[in-house]
Amino acid sequence: MENSTEAQKPQNTKKNKKKGATLDTFYGAKIQNTEQIEDNIKENAPKPSKGNGNSPQTYEEFESEMTKKMEAFWEEKLEIMQKKFTHLQNQFDQTVKENQALKARIRQLEDNDRVKEQESIKQSQNTKKLEENIKYLTDKVIDLENRGRRDNLRIIGLPEKPEINTKLDMVIQDIIKENCPEILEQGGNTATDRAHRTPSTLNPQKTTPRNVIAKFQSYQTKEKILQEARKRQFRYKGMPIRVTQDLASSTLNDRKAWNMIFRKARELGLQPRISYPAKLTIYFQGKVWAFNKIEDFQLFVKKRPELCGKFDTENQRARNT
Repeated sequence: MENSTEAQKPQNTKKNKKKGATLDTFYGAKIQNTEQIEDNIKENAPKPSKGNGNSPQTYEEFESEMTKKMEAFWEEKLEIMQKKFTHLQNQFDQTVKENQALKARIRQLEDNDRVKEQESIKQSQNTKKLEENIKYLTDKVIDLENRGRRDNLRIIGLPEKPEINTKLDMVIQDIIKENCPEILEQGGNTATDRAHRTPSTLNPQKTTPRNVIAKFQSYQTKEKILQEARKRQFRYKGMPIRVTQDLASSTLNDRKAWNMIFRKARELGLQPRISYPAKLTIYFQGKVWAFNKIEDFQLFVKKRPELCGKFDTENQRARNT
């Protein structure tokens, strides 16, 4: 007969409960769910024996011990979570501060750009005013230079010979006698203060003779000679020469820009003239037309079928540039 104690020994009736899914903690630690923990507690709980009715450890004591362990476990995990949360909070606060600093920096840069833009506008305005002042002063200086030359005549085409260069004053008197003797007959003062070649140094590579500048003592006499030179071709001992008003080099360059147009207008009988300082005037259809720039003359020609195609203004502008 089997021992009654062994017969009456309670069998371990373990229920085949389905184990719950594991929970991943915030930092990856795997913790069993509540249902599985309770099963483990029941399985590991001590079984009271009927022999003496006492057990080394009661169920309540075991449950209390397991509760303390669970509390300690969760307190440890909570502490870790709090530390991690505090770290994340510090990172977030640092990010907020950096974001605020970047926003302040962006506002500062925008303000600096706005200030620089305003300064650039002011600088552009000042530069424009300076350019206008420079142009005004340049024109003023050129005008003063031209007025300082009002008593001068420029003689072009006079041969480059030693016997002429050493006696320019006498040569000028011979030119007046040959081309406009009536001025001498009227008792005009044809004396000159000085006469010289320009430039002062002869360029051997240049085949054309240097111009002669003559300063007359009488402005009225100079104007009479100039008027006669505009009417007909002047000569010196049979050689053709040209007599014009002496002007500043910049004004002469502006006048040269009209050369091709001037010659063509003369061929067409438009009676062209170059007025001071460098203005072209023509006589067309009973009216006098004046032009300060080649562009203005070009627009005028395009609107006149009688003149359109007869002036090569584009070629003229290309030569000038």
